[in-house]
This record gives sequence, structure tokens and C-alpha cells, in this order.
Amino acid sequence: QVHLVESGGGLVQPGGSLRLSCAASGSIHTIRVMGWYRQAPGKQRELVATITEGGSIVYGDSAQDRFTLSRDAAKNTVYLQMNRMSPEDTAVYYCNAWTTVRDAEKDWWGQGTQVAVSS
Repeated sequence: QVHLVESGGGLVQPGGSLRLSCAASGSIHTIRVMGWYRQAPGKQRELVATITEGGSIVYGDSAQDRFTLSRDAAKNTVYLQMNRMSPEDTAVYYCNAWTTVRDAEKDWWGQGTQVAVSS
């Protein structure tokens, strides 16, 4: 079992910044990849950024050059720093952890945190 708790969402003006946090608990040792996805109204959930247990980071197209994913391994927490935000970034942001136990793979999701970009 992996439990993910997100924080840091809210309302921000265009051009502003937000930082999201996701703290993991439970079977931390089974986490292989951790990161963020988002889902805007009427759209499919899309990748924002992920980090592997080895530290490799992948960014989705929407996050390139504006968002930065980081990790504090001691706190089992990942952070998403979002800069130069636009209304198109408005979505529910979900923390994700992908785990493997022997041959079994599983995705775990947080409850989601709302981010709204508006003047």
C-alpha cells in the first residue's frame, strides 16, 4: 500500500507561480516512479513530470521550460515548481506513484489538488 498526500494547489494569476508537494507513505521501497499528472475539464489526464528512483526526470510537453520537478528522498516527497503559469495550466493535479512488487505493477494516485490560473 502506498498513500499519497498532495498540497499546494490554489488560485494564481497568469504569469505567477505555485509549488505542489506530494508526500508518500506506506510501502515506499516499492516505488519506482513518482510524479504528477493533470486533468483539465473535458480533457484526458496528461503527464506533467515524473522522476524515477534513480533520479531520471521526464517532462510532458506542457511542462517543458516552465515547471521543475524535484525530490526530497529523506521526506519521501516530490515537489512540482510551476512558473510562468497560464490559464491553460488550470486543472486538477494528481500525484502518482508506480510501484513494483515482484512481477506485480500498480499505479497509486493521490486525491488531486485543484490549480486555477485566472486574473
